[in-house]
Amino acid sequence: MLSPVIVFVYNRLEHTIETIEALAKNSIADKTEIYIFSDAPKDEKSEKKVTLIREYLDSLGEKRLFKSVKVIKAESNNGLAKSVILGVSQIIKAYGKVIVVEDDLVSSSDFLEYMNDALDFYEANNNIWSISGYNVPIEIPNDYKSEVYLSYRGCSWGWATWNDRWEKVDWDVSDYHVYKKNKDLRRRFGRGGRDLSFMLDLQMQGKIDSWAIRWCYTQSKLDMFTVYPVVSRIKNIGLDGTGTHSGMTSHYDSVLNNNHQKCNFDNSGLDKRLLKRFRNHYMSLSQYLLFKLKILTKKALRM
Repeated sequence: MLSPVIVFVYNRLEHTIETIEALAKNSIADKTEIYIFSDAPKDEKSEKKVTLIREYLDSLGEKRLFKSVKVIKAESNNGLAKSVILGVSQIIKAYGKVIVVEDDLVSSSDFLEYMNDALDFYEANNNIWSISGYNVPIEIPNDYKSEVYLSYRGCSWGWATWNDRWEKVDWDVSDYHVYKKNKDLRRRFGRGGRDLSFMLDLQMQGKIDSWAIRWCYTQSKLDMFTVYPVVSRIKNIGLDGTGTHSGMTSHYDSVLNNNHQKCNFDNSGLDKRLLKRFRNHYMSLSQYLLFKLKILTKKALRM
């Protein structure tokens, strides 16, 4: 059975259209059920934009781009984190698995096939937490022959997982009081990126609202991995300053797969070179030390 696809949208019409049209070009789009969660405006400024989004979404049914399209319109603003947690929880319980994209992710024409094949291949592997369609733009060694690799960190840009993994997440992070003072636990979480612990701290301090950092934290506790493609099936078009949670950067630019051959999945295990390059892409050692210095300086000034 093919996995349903969940799309989360807010107020960016042009990005949303690109996201939907790219999905529609997938080889199995006409066999795929789509659930679109449309968040309500948080202020008057967003009302017109959300109205335009919803008018576009209402027109999708008659276009018959997919097997089916169901649009779920929030009556009040939930924000991305709550929208994702509620939306994924609802659909994944019914199907046992989901593929998820947000409104600024353009997919390759084999994205849905890649994700469904990966969900089938790794479902029984209890070491796998999730599937990523996006690949971080890191250098792949010439002698690396696999078409996928493993990482300690999940990805929120075009991803998939199963219900038995999703339901393990403690969204309250009830053990944070133990984690925040435990250097070993913080170091372990940092295997997927030196920024992760700081992001979790900000989440628990109420300074950010992220479902993904809590999701990644559970993954770290369970010592599980995310499968990444060597060649990306997702390109993020939202890092242009238009997003609520993103600025402008080219640091995460990726080149979409244009090879129509099926991806060959395997259980090749961890590659230390890729793990190091992956980790450094999010925050290099020098950036980490500079960040720590700034924190210590601020603490000293408050004393």
